[in-house]
Amino acid sequence: MTQPAQPDLSSLWMPFTANQQFKEHPRLLVAAKGMYYTTHEGQQVLDATAGLWCVNAGHGREEIIEAISTQTRKLDYAPSFQIGHADSFRAAKAVAGLMPEGLDRIFFTNSGSEAIDTALKIAIAYHRSRGEAQRTRLIGRERGYHGVGFGGISVGGIANNRRNFSSMLLPHVDHLPHTHNLEKNAFSQGQPEWGAHLADELENIIALHDASTIAAVIVEPMAGSTGVLIPPKGYLERLRAITQKHGILLIFDEVITAFGRLGYNTASQMLGITPDLIALAKGISNAAVPAGAVAVQRNIHDSIMQASSGGIEFFHGYTYSAHPLATAAILATLDIYEREQLFARARGLAPFMGAAAHQLKGHPHIIDIRTLGLVAGIELKPRPGQPGARAQEVFERCFDQGVLVRYTGDTLAISPPLIVSEDEIERIFSTIGEALKNTA
Repeated sequence: MTQPAQPDLSSLWMPFTANQQFKEHPRLLVAAKGMYYTTHEGQQVLDATAGLWCVNAGHGREEIIEAISTQTRKLDYAPSFQIGHADSFRAAKAVAGLMPEGLDRIFFTNSGSEAIDTALKIAIAYHRSRGEAQRTRLIGRERGYHGVGFGGISVGGIANNRRNFSSMLLPHVDHLPHTHNLEKNAFSQGQPEWGAHLADELENIIALHDASTIAAVIVEPMAGSTGVLIPPKGYLERLRAITQKHGILLIFDEVITAFGRLGYNTASQMLGITPDLIALAKGISNAAVPAGAVAVQRNIHDSIMQASSGGIEFFHGYTYSAHPLATAAILATLDIYEREQLFARARGLAPFMGAAAHQLKGHPHIIDIRTLGLVAGIELKPRPGQPGARAQEVFERCFDQGVLVRYTGDTLAISPPLIVSEDEIERIFSTIGEALKNTA
């Protein structure tokens, strides 16, 4: 079979990529089906990352393809300002049905970054609607990742994402300390025991700024992009109690964790904690069409609606909010999740995957392994003066052996589609183990 000609790589500025290095040794994908990508050279690559945490039902699902194709022929685009289309309302109801009780008002976006900025604006608008316009301060967390909008990187806590834009970030933002501690919690399975007290730092931040100035606290229940940081037992419960005590909204960034990643509809459901808003994306449409959303407590929505004297209540939205192709993909995706019981399947596989990951303990360079649901983080000791280099080498070795993993800093992140088999899980971690043995 003749290989396709390699395209000219010069015009594209790739996101979050070492562009010059990539273009010297490109890794090009040409097809995907089920658990596997096909490369430009015809190699089959096992997807151990669900794309970028997003292809939860596996690649090339015919039901989603057909739904998008049918919608394209019937209604390729509809404006979402002052006009609606039926599937946007159906999709909102379907998403609301998977959210914690009360979070049944859905605002559609096109990505996680847009969902975060939308959630922050809803929080500000809510307090203003109640006559508390002075509540504008936002509290994020160190090492938090909330997308790449100016709002998201302001409340986010990843230095490289903020550094070049530091003079342009939102004012009135503070950050909680992160919860990662190798000395106390290394090689924990599930939620670690130590660290609930770190939530109490929120009380110190409140004392510094005064609760009457604070609109919202935003955290990822499980932080993914910074290297799989799992919440200590009791930590999120304390954040919920403190925010409720002071009338501060709690926003969960569940762009990664919603739609089965932890074996439940949401991390909120898994942990038994209900925030005020949830930011969604990735698995909402199985990544077949870009899509995101914010799930909002009904009382927050109603307060903003009722505060309006008429006309537009919330001056915010996107050209492609509730795009017809996106809503078709969402409806088809959620139907697959329900019909195939993929969240329950992920919940059942989680112990097997956790055990497989922790069997790597003792391999060269590993200083921690963290697992929760169908997620594993494998932290490597950095090379002196070369942070991230060791994890990048393991990533490259695994790819050459037909397994796609993800790395962030010196942590490997594993998050396969929910359709993964036990044999494929074993292959993922055995390939990582071999790569580690051959990595300096």
